[in-house]
Amino acid sequence: MRRGGRIVSVAVIIAVGVNTDGRREVLGMEVGTSEAEPIWTEFLRKLTRRGLRGVRLVVSDAHEGIKAAVSKVLCATWQRCRVHFARNVLAHAGKSGRRVVSAFIATAFAQETAEAASLQWRAVADQIRPKVPKLAAIMDEAEHDVLAYMSFPKEHRVKLHSINPIERLNGEIKRRTEVVGIFPNDDAIVRLVGALLLEQNDEWAVQRARYMTLETISQMSDDPLISLPAVAR
Repeated sequence: MRRGGRIVSVAVIIAVGVNTDGRREVLGMEVGTSEAEPIWTEFLRKLTRRGLRGVRLVVSDAHEGIKAAVSKVLCATWQRCRVHFARNVLAHAGKSGRRVVSAFIATAFAQETAEAASLQWRAVADQIRPKVPKLAAIMDEAEHDVLAYMSFPKEHRVKLHSINPIERLNGEIKRRTEVVGIFPNDDAIVRLVGALLLEQNDEWAVQRARYMTLETISQMSDDPLISLPAVAR
């Protein structure tokens, strides 16, 4: 993007959530010079000023800026994307050991409860520690963040443990912005990306099936309205 007569790189940060009706919704976007904590903090504060509340879980890739901002502004639990974590940890397993390590870690994800998942996670880390201590140390450090979603209803876990559900949207935004190349200013970015987000938001709003059911959402919410039976549409 051109800024002050120079070409600079900027970041477009996007928030997508599941509302109390069980449907996905684009919450907002921001163009910033980086993805540092102050940028994320101000972005989340803007969302709360617009009425965002009741956030229980935020899922993203490994980013300390997001993690700190989520804790500071939303007081919500942060979930590290399981898919991105797997890619990172398997890079330390060696080509010959990736399949075995992946299978071992999967046993923790297959547990029924958060407590059982943590116990299995630690058992796997201890099992591989003698041969791959660096990988075991990564597992030790990441346990809480990677398994955070296990404390939520089992019915939703497959949709809570990674950012895969919005990867298609991110890919489309990247494809469309690369066609433009260099944007003349921030407003041009907002117009293009904003139009794509509005289009996606409209598509989600009219989908017949809810992304999450009201019955299971009620287990995670203090809002009495959400406990009402879902109405077929």
